[in-house]
Amino acid sequence: MKSLVIAGIQRSTLYSPNHVGNDAAIFSATADWLGNAGYQVKMYTEQEFISGGIREDVVVTMLRNAQAVHRLKELEKNGCLAVNSGFGIENCTRERMTRLLMDHQVPHPDSFIMDTHEDVATYLKDKKFMPCWVKRGDFHAIHREDVTYVRKEDELREIIAEYALRDINRVVVNEHLCGDLVKFYGVAGTNFFYWFYPFNENHSKFGYEEINGHPEGISFSLDDLHEICDRAASVLQVVVYGGDCIISPDGSIRIIDFNDWPSFAPCRVEAAREIAKKITQMINER
Repeated sequence: MKSLVIAGIQRSTLYSPNHVGNDAAIFSATADWLGNAGYQVKMYTEQEFISGGIREDVVVTMLRNAQAVHRLKELEKNGCLAVNSGFGIENCTRERMTRLLMDHQVPHPDSFIMDTHEDVATYLKDKKFMPCWVKRGDFHAIHREDVTYVRKEDELREIIAEYALRDINRVVVNEHLCGDLVKFYGVAGTNFFYWFYPFNENHSKFGYEEINGHPEGISFSLDDLHEICDRAASVLQVVVYGGDCIISPDGSIRIIDFNDWPSFAPCRVEAAREIAKKITQMINER
């Protein structure tokens, strides 16, 4: 039996909108696999981690609270191994994610980032941006209203003003991409990669899959998709990841969302095993 004790910090239900059970299930299953490998996983809530701290120097976590992320980053600076890293978790917040993906030429929709008190007309010059998506910039989507599909410029102004009234100071505006919506899950640096059409599986957090509608089955390169997603994971510094992309009619692939440690609901059994194997590898290599 290995003597190493791993801190397992669970995700607060606040950050699992409509996926509380699925998020808890993948984390529990991963902990079980780590237990089978001989490690002891000591579970903490995000609040316990914030208020009491931990003694373990290996952390497996789905946390998202900003204060908890800050604390995790400080531990990592002092030599703690964290999966996912607090730096990666922070990088997956919307504005940071958008900037990093665009700066590193990871295929992504044309986008701009603005303050909600600015005039959006400044950003629309020479851009064909209708329809588009407005997304809160400071964090992930917690409520359905944190991501909005917009068809007209007047509606865009109204939506941004609404975000300002909700004390959301920054938004990301993405062009809408036509094509097949694909959801993916992966573990960086491994062969594990899973994709599917969420519309066909009725897999939804807020129902936005209906905008692109029934997939046409556009042909694309799975190798290219996996490579693009692993490249995004490297740029964002996350190991356990998932997200969404659009397959355009010409077969090109662009990432529209990328998340640190999603639910892996359709492939949980295999994913938990592969995540645990990757964590074990990282522990052995540190």
